[in-house]
Parts: sequence; structure tokens; C-alpha cells
Amino acid sequence: MTERLIRRALISVSDKTGLIEFARGLKGYGVQLISTGGTAKALRDAGLDVTDVSAVTGFPEIMDGRVKTLHPKIHGGLLADRDEKSHADAMHAHGIEGIDLLVVNLYPFESTVARGADFKTAVENIDIGGPAMIRAAAKNHDWVTVVVDPEDYESILAEMAATKGKVRAETRRRLAQAAFARTAAYDANVSNWLQDQLGGEDSPRRRAFAGALHGSLRYGENPHQRGAFYVGGEKRYGIATAEQLQGKELSYNNIADTDAAYELVAELGIERPACTIIKHANPCGAALGSSLADAYRRALECDPVSAFGGVLAFNRALDGETAEEIAKIFTEVIIAPAADDDARRVLAAKKNLRLLIAGGVPDAHASGLVFRSVAGGMLVQTRDAAIAARNDLKFVTKRKPTDREIGDMLFALKIAKHVKSNAIVYARDAATVGIGAGQMSRVDAARLAAMKAQETAAAAGWPEPKTKGSAAASEAFFPFADGLRAVAEAGATAVIQPGGSVKDDEVIAAADELGIAMAFTGIRHFRH
Repeated sequence: MTERLIRRALISVSDKTGLIEFARGLKGYGVQLISTGGTAKALRDAGLDVTDVSAVTGFPEIMDGRVKTLHPKIHGGLLADRDEKSHADAMHAHGIEGIDLLVVNLYPFESTVARGADFKTAVENIDIGGPAMIRAAAKNHDWVTVVVDPEDYESILAEMAATKGKVRAETRRRLAQAAFARTAAYDANVSNWLQDQLGGEDSPRRRAFAGALHGSLRYGENPHQRGAFYVGGEKRYGIATAEQLQGKELSYNNIADTDAAYELVAELGIERPACTIIKHANPCGAALGSSLADAYRRALECDPVSAFGGVLAFNRALDGETAEEIAKIFTEVIIAPAADDDARRVLAAKKNLRLLIAGGVPDAHASGLVFRSVAGGMLVQTRDAAIAARNDLKFVTKRKPTDREIGDMLFALKIAKHVKSNAIVYARDAATVGIGAGQMSRVDAARLAAMKAQETAAAAGWPEPKTKGSAAASEAFFPFADGLRAVAEAGATAVIQPGGSVKDDEVIAAADELGIAMAFTGIRHFRH
């Protein structure tokens, strides 16, 4: 492969960002412009000379524009290997001229679906001719330059300026890779949308996945690993929608922790100010409060040692008072739906702190898919959008919980849902007071959370740990009564768990013996 001179360009774009400037640049090198429909009109309106595709094919656009570029004079011009004699002879025999540059971006299917269009409208926005041309040009990138992203326009013109109107082989190959990735992502979005329309079936025989590069990362989970962040088709407030206002580049681990923090704060709803603090993908504090600053202080109280260097998430616009509190210790990342001027001013002094504005709070109960790679494949499941409400609870002990205990049980359960299994969470007055995460034994999880609470109380000079009088949540059932007894030793007076163990009767009897109120939800929240 070598440099190829651009003589003829076919341009057909839905997104007309930068179109006129790019086309004028091409004209400056004497490139003939061929175009279709709205693109041709936009070019003519800008005073540029354009040849209609119908003039090239000798066939009009038909079927409301569904058929216009699917023609041998277009695809022959894109696919011909001009060094191959039989191809050259066919071009000569059928009056086919080569197309050196294809500029196509596709019908806006993704944005059409995102705005809630009906089925017929969505189908009409499935592009057929565009992907066919892109794939043809990308296959024949030895001869053809294919451009699918407006952000490539400037670099193409710069290269043509350096090569007297030519494009280098390595550039054509790089653009071909991007082109195949774009059509793959487009088809994946169409396929997954159709799957959603079918409803009910979550395991189709074939499932397509795709992503667009959001940004390269300095490294992956560790410095010897490479990393990048890709975004998919789902429109969900969070790390993918966030604007970074300040601070160092986000790392792989920052992104993972920030996602965990924001999904947890979303779980707590938007009715009251809420704060969550995440360290290594697990919460080390979460609370509701009378204000955002109050929620932060209460979340921090749970485990201030672990919170150092953590990731914070809020469900309200960050304000100056809260920012002043945050600034007292080192924090890696803050994510919130918005931030006022006072908060931005205060945090601007913390040069290394990353401040992210997500634009909204995600719906914790929305449907969606989550993915995890395994050797040779991918695990796919629907998002855990379930959570028990008060009316779902089954009270199984002799002593029934008080209203305060029920509130704390439900709050603790929301946190436990986001803690790595095995998990035990203690909560009191809508704030975590002890969290045991990721233990091989549920007994160890209960004791670890209690131990952390005792350490926090001793450091703060409290007379006793706040687990005394708390409610405890377990994300899965207690297989034996020993876990429940460990929770009771920590001072919890109420427990919420799914139930379903063969030893449920033994666990309930132990709760009655200890005077603990207990509720079953019937919903497990394993998190691995």
C-alpha cells in the first residue's frame, strides 16, 4: 500500500458538523464532490459544486430515499482493486469511476430511540446504504479512504496538505478499523433495541456488544496493565455522562469506584440529601441527612480512616458548605449531579481532586444489562433493580420491629445490596455505623463490621459503638444461627435478610431467644 491521491469523494452525512469546512478544504485540492439528498443541498447552499449520486448512477432515488447508493456504479467505484486487470476492465466496460474518499455518518438511530420514538420511526432510522458503503470502502482501504467521524476531518486535510492531496496507507488502515467498529456498534444497537422490543427473552441466541472510546487511561487496574474507557448505547447518568471540572486524569480504579459510589447514592433516592463514600468498590460510609453537609458528616462518621482517599457521591447539587467539609481530608473523586459556584471555588484549591458533574441522578430501578468478562466469553445479566419496600417485609419473630427499626432495616438493606458478598451492614437513624464486606464467612463479615465500629467509637471518644441499638442487613440468608448471634453481639436489635435457608427455623429461634426482631424479604442481593 502507498499514498493515494484523492480525486473523487462521495459525501453523505446525517451529522453535518464541520461538513462545509471539510468540503471546502477538499475542493481546494480539486476533489470532485458527489453527494445525496440533504447533504448535497447543504453543500450547494454553501456555494459548492456537487454532483448528485443519481447523475452518477443514472437512476433516481426511490422508495423515499431507501434506495439511492445501492448501485454498481457506487459500489464498483468503492470496491474495485484498480491494479487488478479484470477489475479495471469491468470499470471501463461499465463506465465505473473510482471513488477515492467516502465520508459517511449514519442515520441517527441511537438518538432517535433515545428520545422515545415509536417503532415505525425507529425502523425508518435504520441505515442500510450507509453501512454497506462504509464496509465496502473499509474493505478496499488499499485504495479508498473512509471517514465516519467528523473529528477526523481536520487531520485528513492536514495530511493532504503535507502530501499534496494524498492520504497515507497507515491512515487509511486506521480509518478502516474505525469504520468497521462504527458499523459493528451501529448494528449492535439496532439488534439490542429489537431484542428489547421483543420483551421477556433476556438470552437471545446471539447478543452484540459495542462501545465507543471515551478516553484512553494511563494504565489499567495496575501500572503494568493497559486500560481504556468505552461507553455503550445506554443513556444513564453517571461516569459516562460526567464532565470533569478539575483534577488529574481519572484512573481505571477511579472510574470503577466512582460508578459504584454513584449507583449507591442513586439507590438512596432523591427525597432526602444523601452521601456515599466508596473505597475499593465497597462503601465505607453512607447516610441521609438534613442537608448535604449533614449527610456527608454522618457518612464519614462510619469509618473516617477508610474514607481517607475515597470517592464521594451526592444526590444533590454540591454546595459550598459541603465542599468546605470535604476539603478537610484528602479525597480522590467527587461526583454529583451539579455543583454551585461556592463549591467550585472551594474545591478549586484542591488541584488533584477530581470533581465530576454527571448532569442528573440515574434511576436505581431502571432496567438494563451488566456485563463481566470471563475466559473466552462474557457473563450478562439484567441490572439488580429490585429492593424490598416496607410492604414486602415478612416479620418472622415474636418481637416485631419498631417503626424506627424498620426504617433502619430498609436503609441498611439498600447499602448491603452494594457491598461485596458476604456482607453485613449495620445502620442507625439512616446512616451506616458498621460495614463488613467481602468476607468468606458471614460470621466474619458481622464481626469485622462490629470491630470497625468499635475502633471508630474509641477514636472518637464515644462511650459505645453505634452498632448498639442498630439494625443489621444481610444481602443473603444466614445459613446458620452463628451469624445472627454475631450480629446480636454487636448490639443490633433488628435484622433484615432474604430468608430461604434450610436452617431458617433455627435462625428464627435464635432471634427469639435474643429478643431480636427479624424480617424476611425473599430477595437476595449477591454481589461478586
